Amino acid sequence: MSIRLATPGDTPALCRLLDQLFAQEAEFTPDHAAQTRGLRMIVEHPEVGEILVAEQDGGIVAMVSLLYSVSTALGAPVALLEDMVVDAANRASGFGSQLLDAAIAHARQRGCRRITLLTDSDNHAAQRFYARQGFQPSSMLPMRLLPGQ
Repeated sequence: MSIRLATPGDTPALCRLLDQLFAQEAEFTPDHAAQTRGLRMIVEHPEVGEILVAEQDGGIVAMVSLLYSVSTALGAPVALLEDMVVDAANRASGFGSQLLDAAIAHARQRGCRRITLLTDSDNHAAQRFYARQGFQPSSMLPMRLLPGQ
Protein backbone atom coordinates (compact mmCIF):
# COMPACT_ATOMS: atom_id res chain seq x y z
CA MET A 1 0.00 0.00 0.00
CA SER A 2 1.17 3.54 -0.74
CA ILE A 3 -0.17 6.87 0.51
CA ARG A 4 -0.23 10.09 -1.49
CA LEU A 5 -2.15 13.34 -1.87
CA ALA A 6 -5.28 13.15 -4.01
CA THR A 7 -5.44 14.74 -7.45
CA PRO A 8 -8.47 15.96 -9.43
CA GLY A 9 -8.38 12.72 -11.45
CA ASP A 10 -9.10 10.75 -8.26
CA THR A 11 -12.55 12.32 -7.87
CA PRO A 12 -14.62 9.38 -9.26
CA ALA A 13 -12.86 6.89 -6.95
CA LEU A 14 -13.25 9.24 -3.99
CA CYS A 15 -16.97 9.63 -4.73
CA ARG A 16 -17.34 5.83 -4.63
CA LEU A 17 -15.67 5.76 -1.21
CA LEU A 18 -17.88 8.61 0.01
CA ASP A 19 -20.93 6.61 -1.14
CA GLN A 20 -19.91 3.91 1.34
CA LEU A 21 -19.28 6.43 4.11
CA PHE A 22 -22.51 8.36 3.64
CA ALA A 23 -24.55 5.14 3.42
CA GLN A 24 -23.64 4.44 7.05
CA GLU A 25 -23.92 8.01 8.41
CA ALA A 26 -27.17 9.27 9.87
CA GLU A 27 -27.04 12.84 8.52
CA PHE A 28 -25.72 12.43 4.96
CA THR A 29 -26.69 10.73 1.71
CA PRO A 30 -24.59 10.29 -1.44
CA ASP A 31 -24.83 13.14 -3.97
CA HIS A 32 -22.10 12.84 -6.61
CA ALA A 33 -22.53 16.39 -7.91
CA ALA A 34 -22.11 17.87 -4.42
CA GLN A 35 -19.31 15.45 -3.56
CA THR A 36 -17.45 16.30 -6.77
CA ARG A 37 -17.74 20.03 -6.06
CA GLY A 38 -16.54 19.57 -2.49
CA LEU A 39 -13.65 17.28 -3.41
CA ARG A 40 -12.45 19.70 -6.09
CA MET A 41 -12.65 22.63 -3.64
CA ILE A 42 -10.25 20.75 -1.40
CA VAL A 43 -7.91 19.19 -3.99
CA GLU A 44 -7.55 22.38 -6.02
CA HIS A 45 -7.00 24.59 -2.94
CA PRO A 46 -4.49 23.00 -0.53
CA GLU A 47 -4.75 26.02 1.76
CA VAL A 48 -8.34 24.88 2.44
CA GLY A 49 -7.45 21.25 2.99
CA GLU A 50 -5.89 18.13 1.60
CA ILE A 51 -7.01 14.59 0.92
CA LEU A 52 -4.69 11.67 1.46
CA VAL A 53 -5.42 8.43 -0.36
CA ALA A 54 -4.20 4.88 0.14
CA GLU A 55 -3.53 2.91 -3.03
CA GLN A 56 -3.23 -0.84 -3.41
CA ASP A 57 -2.61 -2.54 -6.76
CA GLY A 58 -3.25 0.70 -8.66
CA GLY A 59 -6.62 1.46 -7.06
CA ILE A 60 -7.66 3.79 -4.26
CA VAL A 61 -8.77 1.75 -1.24
CA ALA A 62 -9.08 4.48 1.41
CA MET A 63 -9.19 8.23 1.88
CA VAL A 64 -9.02 10.83 4.61
CA SER A 65 -9.58 14.57 4.26
CA LEU A 66 -8.08 17.27 6.43
CA LEU A 67 -9.59 20.77 6.41
CA TYR A 68 -7.51 23.61 7.84
CA SER A 69 -8.38 26.52 10.12
CA VAL A 70 -6.79 28.60 12.86
CA SER A 71 -7.53 28.26 16.57
CA THR A 72 -7.51 31.53 18.46
CA ALA A 73 -7.30 29.52 21.70
CA LEU A 74 -4.09 27.85 20.56
CA GLY A 75 -2.85 30.65 18.33
CA ALA A 76 -1.98 28.02 15.77
CA PRO A 77 -3.26 26.08 12.77
CA VAL A 78 -5.68 23.23 13.44
CA ALA A 79 -7.29 20.55 11.29
CA LEU A 80 -10.72 19.02 10.99
CA LEU A 81 -10.61 15.39 9.96
CA GLU A 82 -13.70 15.52 7.76
CA ASP A 83 -13.98 12.20 5.89
CA MET A 84 -12.22 8.93 6.65
CA VAL A 85 -13.27 5.79 4.83
CA VAL A 86 -11.72 2.46 3.87
CA ASP A 87 -13.32 0.47 1.07
CA ALA A 88 -15.51 -2.27 2.58
CA ALA A 89 -13.48 -4.99 0.86
CA ASN A 90 -10.30 -3.73 2.51
CA ARG A 91 -11.43 -3.16 6.08
CA ALA A 92 -9.50 -4.93 8.85
CA SER A 93 -6.42 -4.81 6.60
CA GLY A 94 -4.62 -2.14 8.62
CA PHE A 95 -4.99 0.39 5.77
CA GLY A 96 -7.14 2.68 7.93
CA SER A 97 -4.60 2.80 10.75
CA GLN A 98 -1.74 3.46 8.33
CA LEU A 99 -3.69 6.18 6.55
CA LEU A 100 -4.74 7.85 9.80
CA ASP A 101 -1.12 7.76 11.04
CA ALA A 102 -0.07 9.43 7.78
CA ALA A 103 -2.80 12.08 8.14
CA ILE A 104 -1.74 12.87 11.70
CA ALA A 105 1.90 13.15 10.60
CA HIS A 106 0.86 15.35 7.67
CA ALA A 107 -1.14 17.68 9.94
CA ARG A 108 1.79 17.91 12.36
CA GLN A 109 4.12 18.74 9.46
CA ARG A 110 1.76 21.60 8.52
CA GLY A 111 2.00 22.89 12.10
CA CYS A 112 -1.47 21.82 13.22
CA ARG A 113 -1.76 21.71 16.99
CA ARG A 114 -5.15 19.97 17.13
CA ILE A 115 -7.13 17.56 14.97
CA THR A 116 -10.87 17.40 15.57
CA LEU A 117 -13.31 14.89 14.13
CA LEU A 118 -16.96 13.92 14.42
CA THR A 119 -18.47 10.44 14.44
CA ASP A 120 -22.07 9.35 14.66
CA SER A 121 -22.92 8.91 18.32
CA ASP A 122 -23.87 5.26 17.73
CA ASN A 123 -20.79 4.37 15.62
CA HIS A 124 -18.92 2.66 18.43
CA ALA A 125 -16.54 0.84 16.05
CA ALA A 126 -15.29 4.17 14.65
CA GLN A 127 -15.01 5.61 18.15
CA ARG A 128 -12.88 2.64 19.26
CA PHE A 129 -10.73 2.99 16.11
CA TYR A 130 -10.04 6.67 16.78
CA ALA A 131 -9.45 6.07 20.49
CA ARG A 132 -6.76 3.51 19.61
CA GLN A 133 -5.06 6.30 17.66
CA GLY A 134 -5.11 8.64 20.68
CA PHE A 135 -8.29 10.65 19.99
CA GLN A 136 -10.36 11.43 23.08
CA PRO A 137 -13.97 12.52 23.50
CA SER A 138 -14.46 16.25 23.91
CA SER A 139 -16.84 17.95 26.30
CA MET A 140 -17.75 20.30 23.43
CA LEU A 141 -21.16 19.67 21.86
CA PRO A 142 -21.35 20.04 18.08
CA MET A 143 -24.23 22.23 16.87
CA ARG A 144 -25.25 23.02 13.29
CA LEU A 145 -27.08 25.59 11.28
CA LEU A 146 -27.79 25.02 7.60
CA PRO A 147 -28.22 28.62 6.38
CA GLY A 148 -28.85 27.65 2.76
CA GLN A 149 -31.95 25.62 3.53
